[in-house]
Amino acid sequence: MPHRSDAYRDLSQPIESGMSTFPGDPPVELTPAATIADDGAAVHELHCGSHTGTHIDAPSHTESGGADLDDRPVGEYVFDARFLDVTPCSAREPIGADALPNPDALAAADLLVVRTGWDAHWNADRYRDHPYLTPAAARALREADCGVAIDALNPDPTPTGDATSGGSDEPDQPDEPDGFPVHHALLGAGLPIVENLTNLAGLPDRFTLYAFPLPIAGGDGAPVRAVAFVKEAPSAAH
Repeated sequence: MPHRSDAYRDLSQPIESGMSTFPGDPPVELTPAATIADDGAAVHELHCGSHTGTHIDAPSHTESGGADLDDRPVGEYVFDARFLDVTPCSAREPIGADALPNPDALAAADLLVVRTGWDAHWNADRYRDHPYLTPAAARALREADCGVAIDALNPDPTPTGDATSGGSDEPDQPDEPDGFPVHHALLGAGLPIVENLTNLAGLPDRFTLYAFPLPIAGGDGAPVRAVAFVKEAPSAAH
């Protein structure tokens, strides 16, 4: 049976050398290890962290004793998603509980996919100054048993300093929450977090999101090929 090509949309950022990463995470390096001319086959060597590019977090990412990615059946990485477009957003803008769908709508989905439009700043320094969810928004999601996916580096505010290199990991604005309250609220309840999505414009209110992680043994996170499946033809991106 033929499939509509427009029924599937890739929501993943490409993996390449020098791409955006969380402060202190390993830099991404993709280099040729063998070539057809010299070796008869092409092979690339990839160095990266477990939270590289478009990826999913396991509870063990922030929760002591939390489950790893391979503790769950692969079918649990197929999500009934609800779409929320909050564009336009300004730098480091909080997204509060009042911006979310009502509790019944959240409870009917596995995952809330939030479009902030911040993927437009991918691979730029400004990408770290993304909008973020407030602790109240995280509590609303947790109460509805709904995870979150976002087109930004982090559903929590990202510090601009690199703590591993002597920089500060304190909030950049005095009213920003410290640490990872969204991660703790959701991963602490076993709910999914997907980060660094792209190409979200024009998605329907409801769709299926496939986000299969690489099978990293004991993985606290892993890159995914995030793909939206929509039953009807999606509207044109804008």
